[in-house]
Amino acid sequence: MKRKNTSFLLFFCLLTYFAKAQIVPSTASSSDIYQQLKKLNVLGSVLYIAAHPDDENNGLLPYLAKEKLYRTAYLSLTRGDGGQNLIGPEQGIELGMIRTHELMAARAIDGSEQYFTTAYEFGFSKSAEEALRIWDRERVLEDVVWMIRKFQPDIIVARFPGDERAGHGHHAASAIIANEAFEAAADPNKFSDQFRFGLKPWKAKRILWNTFNFGRTNTTSDNQLKMEVGGYNPLIGKSYGELGGEARSMHKSQAEGRPRRRGEVFEYFVTTGGDSAKTDIMEGINTGWERLKADTVLQTVTTQGKTTSIPINNKAQIDSIQLLLQQVLQQYDFKSPDKSVPTLVKLYRKIESLKTTDQLWKLQKLKELKEIIEFASALFVEAYTQQETALKGDSVRVSYFINKRSDLPMKIRSVKMADNQDTLVMLYPEKNKNYVFTKVMVPILGPEATQPYWLRQPKVRDGMFAVSNQLDMGKAWNEPLYHAVFTVEIDGYTFDLKKPVLYKYVDAERGELYQPFIIVPHIELYLSPSVVLLNVKDEYGKNRSDSMLHVIYRSNFSQAAAITDLDIRQEAVKSVISAEKRAFIKGQRQIIDIPISKVYSPKAPVKYLEATMSIVNSDGKAMYFSDYFKAIKYDHIPNIHYAFRDHVKVIDTEIRVRGKKIGFIPGSGDVMPDALKQMGYEVKILDDASVTDEGLKDLDAIVTGVRAYNIHEWLTGKYDVMMRYVQNGGNLIVQYNRNQGGVSAPKIGPYPFQISSTRVTEEDAAVKFVLPQHPVLNFPNKISDVDFTDWVQERSTYQADQFAGKYEAPLGMNDTGEKESTGSLITTKYGKGNFAYVSLVMFRQLPAGNPGVFKILANLIALPKQ
Repeated sequence: MKRKNTSFLLFFCLLTYFAKAQIVPSTASSSDIYQQLKKLNVLGSVLYIAAHPDDENNGLLPYLAKEKLYRTAYLSLTRGDGGQNLIGPEQGIELGMIRTHELMAARAIDGSEQYFTTAYEFGFSKSAEEALRIWDRERVLEDVVWMIRKFQPDIIVARFPGDERAGHGHHAASAIIANEAFEAAADPNKFSDQFRFGLKPWKAKRILWNTFNFGRTNTTSDNQLKMEVGGYNPLIGKSYGELGGEARSMHKSQAEGRPRRRGEVFEYFVTTGGDSAKTDIMEGINTGWERLKADTVLQTVTTQGKTTSIPINNKAQIDSIQLLLQQVLQQYDFKSPDKSVPTLVKLYRKIESLKTTDQLWKLQKLKELKEIIEFASALFVEAYTQQETALKGDSVRVSYFINKRSDLPMKIRSVKMADNQDTLVMLYPEKNKNYVFTKVMVPILGPEATQPYWLRQPKVRDGMFAVSNQLDMGKAWNEPLYHAVFTVEIDGYTFDLKKPVLYKYVDAERGELYQPFIIVPHIELYLSPSVVLLNVKDEYGKNRSDSMLHVIYRSNFSQAAAITDLDIRQEAVKSVISAEKRAFIKGQRQIIDIPISKVYSPKAPVKYLEATMSIVNSDGKAMYFSDYFKAIKYDHIPNIHYAFRDHVKVIDTEIRVRGKKIGFIPGSGDVMPDALKQMGYEVKILDDASVTDEGLKDLDAIVTGVRAYNIHEWLTGKYDVMMRYVQNGGNLIVQYNRNQGGVSAPKIGPYPFQISSTRVTEEDAAVKFVLPQHPVLNFPNKISDVDFTDWVQERSTYQADQFAGKYEAPLGMNDTGEKESTGSLITTKYGKGNFAYVSLVMFRQLPAGNPGVFKILANLIALPKQ
């Protein structure tokens, strides 16, 4: 009996990361298997490069992967951290994690792979120069070169041009980097340290720009290479336009739902480096097994004590592989795919013994073929727990499930954890009979292993993540913490099937679900609120601040009387609880309320508070906890868990307020309600049913959330109600909205104005007080230049434009080299009340704890009524 070479598997794992969103164990239909068999005959690859999640061409990728059957991947320079979130409150790195999983889900639909660099998406950029300055240009280039050398694409496709037509500085920068990397990857003197990881210089045949027609920018022309990519695949039962629409719609946080396109779809390309192509992007590239015949394979031979290297002709081997593949395809039985398995095993042996210098393609085809054999044999194996979380050192019951759903004879020689030599008994599974074995596993990894790999170290600069392990570079996500290995013998040959240990459960609404199995800390600790206002004064001089700090902790273990300390740090450490015996109950959440005055010093330059809890466990060892282990959960992606040091920003700047009751219409997840409550307001959340004349009459002001009019169709129908509210003396403050393609602009204000795409992206851009006497700059808080310091990411977005003379625009601002715009804030009197459209990015500044924005918000609410 022949065993496979485990050293080649290790090499394979190091060179190939597959980033599919396979949180559900994979299965395949008979048509799927046949499609995969056809792909075995194709040895061509394409690497698509752009800047962000949702920049990829979702119509082209499935065509390349499922029609042309090329190995296809999307390399996104960033994870989309700086975008906006239409489904929840997450911003920054949290949004980046959501968008990472959305990309992985899209790739699972279109059949491509997903990779990333270490660049951080810091927000909208108007120039490639700015993007490459904030990023570490050389490091991003090195990351892309790493992926080119690792993936070894035949061609590279850039989504954007390297100039202003790209529409975003990151877009243009991605094209510049892609074209530089195309040359640098082939240069043995560039980033030569990568070679110690088994990589080598790689020269792709060409790099092309996939031109586009977006809105008002049409970069396509008839003299470009033109390909029709909208065909129908009967094995899938869908066109590539339909698959593209489904993949695009996985970008739910960006509201990128798209139709399933049917009919002709044309894509256009311009060669920007390497050999030009005129009729096909793969022109001049051998994408069959014949490409390996050109190898010069040397074999060492010793004769009479003398060692020489002689060339080996692999033509006969490759001809034999092609013959077997042809035989499998011709004899394939769609009703009984298992009949092909003996021939597939023979094919696997032939590819494994193939003499070739192109190990990447050899290993790739072995991986594909092993998966086909598993699917064709109708074998289903999985490893799961019935608990989502565990502590390091816990005892965790892992169930191994086996079901062979065909007549194909096989042996399950062993089932074991990848890091455990304990073996289950040999099994000869009968057809369609369930076998379940349960073993106890003791996790040796700590909660740090659950942390996404690019967040394990602090960023060394604003625009870049720090990744210490080079072998992690490019991965979409961490590898699962634990794997089970099912060793299966089929037709005299053994295969190791590596399966992640997952958490499996049944949800009453959604049915059987899988989630990652994770390791958690003993204590999860966080603070509330995230921003504390200490000096909020009403019109009578009374302080309306909530002066309590809430330390919330959740226990993941049980101990009756653990000796506990709790310290709060500003500059110095102040002990809140010292050597107190407290009961910890697994799963229980508890709150410790602390007066801010007890732990905060207004004279200290540091305005942040952090907490550390220490406990002495039953073994007498002290454990320290200061991180919030946060969960992010949405139905369309797996659960996300990550840890960070939570803190509270304290603002002791005086903020004056007027009014008591505020209505809030939720938008795309900003934190406005928390900010309003910190300012001492009573907040009423409004919906379709409550937006009536009667429901609004007692409110001093109404604030709409970010893009509320884009999200809630019912708001457009409430226009008359909202205007009557303003006429009768209410103040309506509308945060920014967008004009959406193909959708009429929402009717928002009492007088016409347009919503533009104008934005000011420099967070330190100078702000001019165009109307210095305007109430929004003077009452009840005096606004000055200092209130515009320390802003994060940007100033304003989607500004008002073409507004009538009845609107006042008190602020002017612009990015470097651009004309001043005044649409970041407009107001008008209407009846007894006031209307304001605000594209100032309050939704970013409020959670960042910017005092000036709290003052501006208070002034908007207090706009004087008639």
